[in-house]
Amino acid sequence: MDKIKNLQLRSGLFRSIRNYFYEHDFIEVETPVKIHAPAPEEFIESVRSEGDFLRTSPELAMKVLLSEGMEKIFQIGACFRANESGRRHREEFTMLEFYQRGMEYREQALFTAGYIVQAAKELLGTTRITYQGNAIDLEKTEFITVKEAFCRYAGCSADEARKNDMFDELMVTKIEPQLGRDGLTFLCDYPADCASLARLRKDDPTVAERWELYIAGLELANAFGELTDPAEQKARFKAALAYRASQGMHAYPEPTEFYAALDRGLPQSSGCAMGLDRLTMIFCDTADIADVRA
Repeated sequence: MDKIKNLQLRSGLFRSIRNYFYEHDFIEVETPVKIHAPAPEEFIESVRSEGDFLRTSPELAMKVLLSEGMEKIFQIGACFRANESGRRHREEFTMLEFYQRGMEYREQALFTAGYIVQAAKELLGTTRITYQGNAIDLEKTEFITVKEAFCRYAGCSADEARKNDMFDELMVTKIEPQLGRDGLTFLCDYPADCASLARLRKDDPTVAERWELYIAGLELANAFGELTDPAEQKARFKAALAYRASQGMHAYPEPTEFYAALDRGLPQSSGCAMGLDRLTMIFCDTADIADVRA
């Protein structure tokens, strides 16, 4: 594996993505890496830093900017998650995160596909690539709901999986390996109790406006139609903090600036977080994240 070549390709990929956002009138922002109050997520642990925390995501800070009037923003920067190590994970990794007022969550998926396709054309000269032996057409997109994925690949319904406490295990062992086998698969409409910071669909409140992007079984991005209801968001954070306490995870202070933004009024928007190290792995045809980082 030619690591220098990979790092050159990584640089070109980041440049292409930035240009795509600039062409679509986004403003690049930079928010703090060392923060006082991360979003309380049930399955992501933070890294402590001198009484504060290194961000797991710039999400809350970027939403504050939305509440203050910004409309189309993105940033590329380092994020940190404790106890993550392996061929697909690092405790420190590079994330692309972006938000747009008024954009619907499935519209955002197509926007995401757009910058991947543009980068492939510019850097690889084609959108038909091979990743770890899989022929992938990056211009091919598929939407599949979580409900459909369980019926198709897991041999049971998502409700049955959750009832039997098998949801996460079946996602990893049965469903994820089947996603994005020949193109981009957007796994969407997660059960309402997997909503995190996503709002529920108005036409079907049993599911959330959430999708994850997969290529060749590799999860690359997580996106939401953003929850804007202050009471609902605070209730979800309270429940997440209770779960974290039961698991002996870090206790977080109240995210006062984010709560103030919610109370001011967070506009209808969608947001997406993508792991750029993993996207670089796809472009470089390597299965090890160490091959695409300095």
